[in-house]
Amino acid sequence: MAKIRDRTEDFKDAVRQSAMSLGYNESKLAATMASFIIHKRQERSAFTKAALKTLESIEALEQFMRKHRKDYVDPLRTTEQERDSIEHEVTAFIKTCKEQIDILQVGITEEEKKLKGWLGLSADSTNADTIAHKQGVVLILSEKLHSVTTQFDQLRAIRFQEAINRVTPRRKLNQSASSIPVDNSNGNVEFKESNEVPGEHLRVQQQHLDDETRALQLELTSLLDAVQQTETKMVEMSALNHLISTHVLQQAQQIEHLYEQAVIATENVQLGNKELAQAIQRNSSSRTFLVLFLFVLTFSILFLDWYS
Repeated sequence: MAKIRDRTEDFKDAVRQSAMSLGYNESKLAATMASFIIHKRQERSAFTKAALKTLESIEALEQFMRKHRKDYVDPLRTTEQERDSIEHEVTAFIKTCKEQIDILQVGITEEEKKLKGWLGLSADSTNADTIAHKQGVVLILSEKLHSVTTQFDQLRAIRFQEAINRVTPRRKLNQSASSIPVDNSNGNVEFKESNEVPGEHLRVQQQHLDDETRALQLELTSLLDAVQQTETKMVEMSALNHLISTHVLQQAQQIEHLYEQAVIATENVQLGNKELAQAIQRNSSSRTFLVLFLFVLTFSILFLDWYS
């Protein structure tokens, strides 16, 4: 058996000589050879860039929530203003991401309208597959955003429960403070009955106790009003966030439904192309049969005429 000789170097020398004869210099030849080995990266489409930007925004939102989770939940780490600022930033993040997803969905809808041809069916299966892929991308982004908003709803529920727990003992304290004047009056009556202190001193002491009780009641009332306002504000913001989450989930369901319809439309287009191919084949075979039939009939008539 003959030995196999490696002639790769001979082939490279032949290619180099041929390139030199065509006017290639060393640098141009090296650049051409490098272009065969290292291909240029294809430029991403506008949809891909926008989808990646949206994904980066959602991931940034998730990292922001993970970073400030303890600050938002623990009231000892931050003040109420700082927690409100965190909540405002998260809400703005969610709104921005939702707007970006809406822009992607609008672009897909317009592209789908342009793609539809006669009888509302897609004429190009490749473009239909591309639209279905884009629908899937938007669906994934919507589900990821809904997952992040659900996590933020859980954090907000913890804060809301904490505010309720703070209000409950204060209300009990307010009720116990309202009963202080009655106890003091009873004590004063006992003091008067026992005649241990003069009456003037008892009246001054009673007046001081009443003033302190009223001041304490006013302070507790103001704190209770502030907590109630905070509760109302949190309930409203929680309702708005829940509404946004509901809309995002509905949008995800609609996108999933559109994706299924796009897949079904692609299958229908493929079946239609097969039927058209079969119809063309049947038409060609029927034409061949008709030509053959006319030829035989003509030949038969000529033969009968010649025979007679």
